[in-house]
Amino acid sequence: MTQPRPEIPEPAGATEVATARSVRVMLVDDSLVVRSILERIVEQRAELKICASVASAHEALAYLACEPVDVVVLDIEMPGMNGIAALPHILERAQGARVLILSSNCIEGGPAAIEALALGASDTLAKPGRGSFSGRFADILTERILTLGQQPLAVPVLCALPPAAVKPAPALEGIHPAECIAVAASTGGIPAFANFLAHLDPRVTAPILLTQHLPDAFMEFYARQIATMTTRKVCVATAGMAVECGHVYLAPGDAHLRVVEGARGPEIALDRHPVENGCCPSADPMLDSVAALYGKRGVAVVLSGMGRDGAQGAARLKAAGGTVFAQAPESCVIWGMPGAVSKTGIAAATLNPDAIALMLGSLAGGRKP
Repeated sequence: MTQPRPEIPEPAGATEVATARSVRVMLVDDSLVVRSILERIVEQRAELKICASVASAHEALAYLACEPVDVVVLDIEMPGMNGIAALPHILERAQGARVLILSSNCIEGGPAAIEALALGASDTLAKPGRGSFSGRFADILTERILTLGQQPLAVPVLCALPPAAVKPAPALEGIHPAECIAVAASTGGIPAFANFLAHLDPRVTAPILLTQHLPDAFMEFYARQIATMTTRKVCVATAGMAVECGHVYLAPGDAHLRVVEGARGPEIALDRHPVENGCCPSADPMLDSVAALYGKRGVAVVLSGMGRDGAQGAARLKAAGGTVFAQAPESCVIWGMPGAVSKTGIAAATLNPDAIALMLGSLAGGRKP
């Protein structure tokens, strides 16, 4: 995926855990040549250690049954069980390890990459040609592995928590039912949003605006995938489109999504001006616009992602009387974006995605959460 990779704010204690030992890396690729090249690249970093290098998903699962791993670098195209089919089993067996998909299918927004992210992969990277593994690719690969390996172990983000797990804070008193829900997400955001959407009460009909950091080539496929999870109408946003209840509007990959007052009510506007955080699309302009148009009836949900995108916009929404929720660190792939919001104290609650959805459902039903 193509997106900015700034310094990541980590939960307390994460640095101590990361520096206490090397990041344990497993390579899964049917090509012995590719595995040999990757081994040399990874072992150039003192913080990384190859603990296993295997040719098939079955071998990977057998190893994971006995030994712990921090990061699995997984190919998609393999004989027997391919990487997509193996991914859920690897995540279950790996006890919280991160999976980086390294495949030629990730080039130019290949649908397999989106499918992998939706199934719980933490990141994807295009595999270069045989003669292009050195230089910039080697640096990117090792940085991605190190970033993922330094995060605290995660619980499976697609696992639903029981309703009893929802523990609202006193600050939730006085929150208004949502007239617009704006969701910001990046790395780890695809499975987090799926979890949120799966637990959202049908009585919550407010339009959902979604800014997910992905290249433009992915967006139409991702919109179709979201549509399989919900009865809401899902579309990639275009300028002038009416903002209606029961719809999900996905920011295109080359513009910021805004909502403005049109001649017939709220409508979509697209903004391509550069923003301070360098992201495109960026959640900050989206949240700014929700603050201006909906005020106290606007809700922000900041999910897993790298960096601080959404923090400024969420602060403006809070100042306008709106409500901000942040994803809890234990269910995040990276607690950068939600952490930036939570640490400022503007979040009404920091919860897992399903718990946030249940909270919004309680408000829509007229009950105290």
